[in-house]
Amino acid sequence: MADTAATRSRTRGEASFGDLISLAVQDASRLVRAEMDLAKVELREDGKRLGIAGLLIGMAAFAGCLVLMLLCFALAYGLNTLGVPLWAAFLIVAALCVLLAAVAILIVRQKVQRVSGLSRTRQTVQEDLALLRRDDDGPARLTAGTG
Repeated sequence: MADTAATRSRTRGEASFGDLISLAVQDASRLVRAEMDLAKVELREDGKRLGIAGLLIGMAAFAGCLVLMLLCFALAYGLNTLGVPLWAAFLIVAALCVLLAAVAILIVRQKVQRVSGLSRTRQTVQEDLALLRRDDDGPARLTAGTG
């Protein structure tokens, strides 16, 4: 049986530099593969959880719509019991629903107008890029958007 220098050095407890590098690369490769497999498993599990959560939110929204509709009918018939004609009671309830929707739209509009579009992030990235582009002997030149 042929006895190589690498096997002789391993038996004595010594390994060559090339052997150590090879083992390190193999270990790093195995580690990367294991991390990728773990990420795939976690993504599948998270995807299943998010799918179930989305389905349950959809069911809850549908049930909420049904409850809202039943409450609207109850309010209309309650107003009718108080002496308001049935057609007027349903118009009042419809107007309340439109008012509720309008308030919701105004709140959403106000929230959307406050969206900054990552302005602070863009500014810091521009500053970082400016620092990377600067001359070695000159001061950093800042791009547009910084005072």
